Amino acid sequence: MSDKFLGFGLGLRTQHFASVINDKPKVDWFEIISENYMVAGGKPRYYLEQIRANYPIVMHGVSMSIGSTDPLNFKYLAELKLLAEQVQPEWMSDHLCFTTVGGINSHDLLPMPYTQESLDHLTTRIHQVQDFLGRKMIFENVSSYLTYQHDEMQEWEFLAQLAQQCDCKFLFDINNIYVSARNHNFDPLDYLKHIKPEWVQQIHLAGHSDFGTHIIDTHDHPVPNPVWQLYAEYIATSGPKSTMIERDDNIPELNELLVELDQARTIGAKAWQKTLETTHV
Repeated sequence: MSDKFLGFGLGLRTQHFASVINDKPKVDWFEIISENYMVAGGKPRYYLEQIRANYPIVMHGVSMSIGSTDPLNFKYLAELKLLAEQVQPEWMSDHLCFTTVGGINSHDLLPMPYTQESLDHLTTRIHQVQDFLGRKMIFENVSSYLTYQHDEMQEWEFLAQLAQQCDCKFLFDINNIYVSARNHNFDPLDYLKHIKPEWVQQIHLAGHSDFGTHIIDTHDHPVPNPVWQLYAEYIATSGPKSTMIERDDNIPELNELLVELDQARTIGAKAWQKTLETTHV
């Protein structure tokens, strides 16, 4: 897995294939949803090959279910490994959650209970997956709407221990941290302060739906101001991180996302420059 700073990227969506190939927009890299390309041939793979020739690619999965107590799906992992060998991504990621229960796919990213037993289970599974793939993985924090009665620690304490026990890194979804903080009434900066910058490989920025009493991680709106502010505060302490805009629904024209990506570049650069200036005064 590469540790280098890739710059600012976008989630690659089918609506934008032609524009990316024909116009070669100012995007430093693209992230693909792994499962959309885990078939031999077809139009998605045809377009991906052309885009891969001009841009670095990162693979992002949604089906590993690393936290499940169901057996690991080695058929899925074999297909994922084959795709990685063909695409040669800068790195691969999935979500720190479970999606399957008793062989039934919930089609949702369900949060882990934050217990020592859960931590030990995850550590074993991550080592097994990385050994099988022959690659290190990074894992994304998910948004949550409930807590478990048996939780023994906070989410950020859980992640800090996991980072020390496993040879993996994290994909910080800043929007997900904000969503969980609002839903569970904690300070998102407390979360960020507990995670060492060297443990974070990548950042997702996205929007959500705010219902007043709670918010839902819908990824179908532009990045809102509170998430931009949290991103700036994080970059000010962590330094530059490979950052991308993620939009999964209500997907606009590519030019609209490029404007948002430029906003991420500007906010990130200003936050880090201010820190450098303050440090050298």
